[in-house]
Formats: sequence, structure tokens, C-alpha cells
Amino acid sequence: MSPTSTPGPPAATDAPAARRRAGRPGHDAESVLRVAVRVFNERGYDGTSMEDLARALGVTKSAIYHHFTGKSELLRRSLDHALDALFAVTREPEATTGPAIDRLEYVVRGSVHVLVEELPHVTLLLRVRGNTEVERHALERRREFDHFVGGLVREGVEAGDIRPDVDPALAGRLLFGMVNSIVEWYRPGKGLDSPDLADALATVAFNGLRA
Repeated sequence: MSPTSTPGPPAATDAPAARRRAGRPGHDAESVLRVAVRVFNERGYDGTSMEDLARALGVTKSAIYHHFTGKSELLRRSLDHALDALFAVTREPEATTGPAIDRLEYVVRGSVHVLVEELPHVTLLLRVRGNTEVERHALERRREFDHFVGGLVREGVEAGDIRPDVDPALAGRLLFGMVNSIVEWYRPGKGLDSPDLADALATVAFNGLRA
């Protein structure tokens, strides 16, 4: 058999080239979402185009579409990430059993932890205004969370553990106004970590709520 009829080994560049064609270089879905959320927070969701996201990632728009259908899906994934983490706190045993005042404090502390751990996603959640269907759905879920917190305050009042002159809905809004304000000034790695931050907030809030 002549040398030209014997198949040789594949060229050294064939396998890497195949791998490059199989995926998208440099970014998986998680990293695309992470950068997109950062850009949304910097520029605003409405002020961010797919071109802006592609530029920030250093890829083409088609590389983003490989993972996501567009801006709306990126927004939905981020908002759901934050909301799912918050609702997970409400389902933990410490949030569902025991005196209402203790359950309320646990939810507040847990929410501070979620905010610190998922700061970019929670920041984006707190900035939505209901301009799109995705945002309206997120706001509806936020109201559901607020209703849960207000219910804990009402239970605490009925049990005599929370001051009766506090309106439950207002108390819930004020509590989470304190929690949510953290996104405006907290910087990871500078100052308090999440347990210390939760301790400080709980001390300020609950010394004023307890009967």
C-alpha cells in the first residue's frame, strides 16, 4: 500500500477546533448571566442592548443567544435567582415553627444573608419597576413575600410579643426597607460580613418591635 493511501493521525489542531465549534469560547451560561446582571445594574435594564452585553463579554451576540433567548430571559433568570433564595428562607423550619417574633427575626436575618450572598441579583430585583411582563411577575412575587412577612407581624401582635401599636403591613415594609437599603452601600469584603450585618440590623429593628 502506498504512503498516500494510508490514513494518518488527525492533525493536532483538529480536536481543539472541534471543541471550539461544539461550544462557545470563554463563557458558559453562568458567566454570561453574571456579566449581564452587572451591566444591567450599571446601565439599567432598559438602557442595555444586546450589543452592550456582547461588548462587555467580548463575544458576538450569537454567542449570547447560544445560551439565552435574549435580554428578557437573562432578566428573568436573575430575578428568579434572587426571589427563589428569599422564598427558600421562608420554608426553613426556623421560619415555620415557634413564636412568630422569632420566625420573623429568622426571616429578616436570612434575607440579609441572601442579599449579601446574591448581591447583584437582589440589587437588580430591587430596581425593577414593572415595565415588562417579567418585571411585573417579579413584583407580584415580591408582594407575596411581603404578605408572608406581614402575616408574621400580625401573629406576633396577636401573641403579645410585638407592640400592638405597630401596623403589621407598615412594620414589614419598614423592616425590609432597612434590609433592602443595604444594597446601596454594602461592598463585599469591606466591613461587616453577613452574620455581623444581620446581628446589627436585628438589634436595631427588634429592640423597637418587642413588647
